[in-house]
Amino acid sequence: MDTTKSSSTSGGGKSLPSQIKQLLSQFAQTGANALSALLDCETLKSLVEQHSPHQRNRCYTPLVTVGLFLQQVLGADHSCQNAVANNINLRVAQDLRETSPDTGAYCKARARLGATLLPALGNAVAQRLCKAQINDWRWRGRDIFLVDGTTVDMPDSEANQATYPQNTQQKTGLGFPVMRIVGLISLSCGVVLDWVQGACIGKLTGETAMLRELDKALQSGNILLMDRCYAGYFCVARLMARGIDFVSRQHQRRKTDFRRGKRLGKRDHVVTWCRPAQPKWMTDQEYEATPESLQVRETRSGEWILITSLSDVKAVSARELNELYTWRWHIELDIRAVKTMMQMEHLRCKTPEMVVKEVGAHFLAYNLVRSTMAQAACRANRPPRTLSFTAAMQHMRAFGQQLCLATSERVIYLCDVLIRAIAKMKLPYRPGRVEPRAVKRRPKPHALLTQPRAVLKAQLQAQRDVNMAGVFP
Repeated sequence: MDTTKSSSTSGGGKSLPSQIKQLLSQFAQTGANALSALLDCETLKSLVEQHSPHQRNRCYTPLVTVGLFLQQVLGADHSCQNAVANNINLRVAQDLRETSPDTGAYCKARARLGATLLPALGNAVAQRLCKAQINDWRWRGRDIFLVDGTTVDMPDSEANQATYPQNTQQKTGLGFPVMRIVGLISLSCGVVLDWVQGACIGKLTGETAMLRELDKALQSGNILLMDRCYAGYFCVARLMARGIDFVSRQHQRRKTDFRRGKRLGKRDHVVTWCRPAQPKWMTDQEYEATPESLQVRETRSGEWILITSLSDVKAVSARELNELYTWRWHIELDIRAVKTMMQMEHLRCKTPEMVVKEVGAHFLAYNLVRSTMAQAACRANRPPRTLSFTAAMQHMRAFGQQLCLATSERVIYLCDVLIRAIAKMKLPYRPGRVEPRAVKRRPKPHALLTQPRAVLKAQLQAQRDVNMAGVFP
């Protein structure tokens, strides 16, 4: 076989069009309408060539590898061995030559993927879905985005520890490397528009600093719902300068006096914020470009004090602001879906480069599931947030193998059945629901490691040798 040929005839007999069809069909991206054409053949091919060029003719081409990677993060078993087994099963069903059951070739293929390929695919799906979504899903014709941060851990390898150090309160060898992720999520259709990851220790590793790297994803006219940790002067000033409205809780260190400012109603006013002293992380040019004062609306809603740039009380009442902010809780549910349902809380890769790709694979898979849910919601004439993400993921797992093997006509039929099934998985309506932030199930009574595992294993082995010497002198 000529190993210098283009990947268009690679994959052990599968042509490039068949590889693209197989990947897109798994996520119901096969129709002609906008919601079922978020990733078309030309776009997918272009992104692969741009972000993962110079690929040789191999069994694990970039498209095949991406497809297996997505199956891996969506499946119940996230092991590479399971992904390779699925690939062998699929190839045999297509009358192609079976590959080795060893995981080495697949792991090398994942390593060869361009570092920006999976994030680029995830961003493309999110941006296209946000543009193609029905206008009724938006709030008064405006896109609302949610922002929040979370942390995930990964294997305790030397390379991971160097890039994503463990908690400083833990002794060496007793903790796991930790990555912080801050993401922007669409309130209407639920996709992750963009995200940034980094360490949890060091300068400019906090959530507010990481939010500055996501500014490019927001546009003038968008509304951002955020927690109070982002409600500092400079973050608010940067959003207002770009024409981005926001709703947030008041920062815990800022005092609110409703006797000051321009009164809009009971415990509702517009007040002037004065620019604080220059922080150490900010350059002189950035500080001088920041306005010396801001006009911010503050209103009390129950126990909350909300701040916002939506200062027109006739356009947005205090009650509507409270309703807007309660929607921020959706990002907590979305993060739980990715970390718990898709098992991203504990990453598996042992190098920083592969950890970034693993995160990208999770968010790409999540966005593709959300795109299928958007099709189902459109057909059922209801908002996507009323459908169950877990149920959608379960149905897509069940249909995945059939969609990969089906003919073009059969794929259209299966996608129709899949979308109709997801459309029926409606979440129960539970207004005012509250739950304690506590768990009922008790942890198992295992002792915690107080020394590195290698040290304790050596001690146990030494004790075993002593005991065996007594039995067999």
